[in-house]
Amino acid sequence: MPVFRWGQNWDPFRDLEREVDRLLQGMNLSFQRSARRFPLINLTDASDKFILTAEIPGVELADLELTAANGVLTIKGVRKPPAEAREDSFRRQERFQGAWQRSLQLPDRIDEDGMKAEYSLGILTVVLPKVAGIAARSIPITEGPA
Repeated sequence: MPVFRWGQNWDPFRDLEREVDRLLQGMNLSFQRSARRFPLINLTDASDKFILTAEIPGVELADLELTAANGVLTIKGVRKPPAEAREDSFRRQERFQGAWQRSLQLPDRIDEDGMKAEYSLGILTVVLPKVAGIAARSIPITEGPA
């Protein structure tokens, strides 16, 4: 029985990918999920505020929590699995499901009373106004003993 049939393309990488998928199919890969940083965020610095955007598709507004304390902004939430999907029905599962939390150290003092957040089409936008009147100050440097 021939191993290679004439007229067919042999792609070793495709065969390797199939074999790896077959081997990993039965394994619990929850350790890989913890290495992912979810949600993906952008933090931009405007002159008087920071604007944070976070991609969190598939999360309902009622399942989101946003807190700020001691210069740390924390976003918590839960992404629920689709109702029709059973755990044993997945052929490939790459989207994170379950509870998650992401904390971010803010670079400047924030006016926590002036914070605003909006959630639309899977994007959370948080406006973090900076505390007014805090400017960088120059610190003189003296020469120490030699």
